[in-house]
Amino acid sequence: MALPKALEGKLRVPLIGAPMFIVSGPELVIAQCQAGIVGSFPALNARPQSMLGEWIAQIKDALAEYADAHPDEPVAPYAVNQIVHASNLRLREDVETCVEHEVPIIITSLRPPEDVVKAVHSYGGLVFHDVISLRHARKAISQGVDGIIAVCAGAGGHAGPLSPFALVKEIRKEFDGAVILSGCITSGSDVLAARAMGADLAYSGTRFIASDEANAVPEYKEMIVQSASSDIVYSSLFTGIHGSYLKGSILNAGLDPENLPEGSKAQMDFAKANKSDAKAWKNIWGAGQGVGDINDILPAREIVLRIEREYKDALARLNAA
Repeated sequence: MALPKALEGKLRVPLIGAPMFIVSGPELVIAQCQAGIVGSFPALNARPQSMLGEWIAQIKDALAEYADAHPDEPVAPYAVNQIVHASNLRLREDVETCVEHEVPIIITSLRPPEDVVKAVHSYGGLVFHDVISLRHARKAISQGVDGIIAVCAGAGGHAGPLSPFALVKEIRKEFDGAVILSGCITSGSDVLAARAMGADLAYSGTRFIASDEANAVPEYKEMIVQSASSDIVYSSLFTGIHGSYLKGSILNAGLDPENLPEGSKAQMDFAKANKSDAKAWKNIWGAGQGVGDINDILPAREIVLRIEREYKDALARLNAA
């Protein structure tokens, strides 16, 4: 397996906090990184575009100050997510901002990220690309990415339909870089299972929606706590790509979650991320099938420390068996 050198000694537990539209901002990223996992946010969450540089500077300053004050603690690098799609009119400018600040990790989504890879590698940064199939992984591998995020069945957001047992093994056969597993990662035992399966890192989003620092309305956080896997709806209606959403938020929007029409990829428009009335980002709430394991709303640091304890306990149980 291949943990990037930039992460060696920087992690309390091998975990990345996934970037989530609207939900992930500087407060959550800082808390995650200070706790010892990679924190990330979508560039499109910083609005207007000029705010992206301000957010990055805020994160860099906070992490540097914390590292100086706590030299014996792991402080993880941060990541920025870039949507590589024609409708993302900010992409070039956002990438230029990230290059200017030498963002340690860029997470790319959707289209093959060749131009982004070249830009990020120019200063020694890493590029992790999320995929839902081996076909998509092969395209990203051919363009020189440093890591592949396998977004498997049960993940929140734009999840794929494949079992992690299938996709991780297929990617590992063809890729010697970092493999990151996404899908129902809510506990330390889940992180250990991902490692046992062949992944270098796990990837968790939904668990951190129910955190104090998440930029989610209280009703969203509470719905996460109250929901189970049966409350997750997998639909392409809202963005044109299949994703996982909370049934309760669909009902609140006046829609029937059992009878949703299919969406079209032609409707994908990530410029809508800048509009306050964009249902797929504001009113329809994303979540993964792991919600049934989330029972409380806590500071992000406490979530990470709990995951670390669970990870060590699970490893001890296996070693004692």
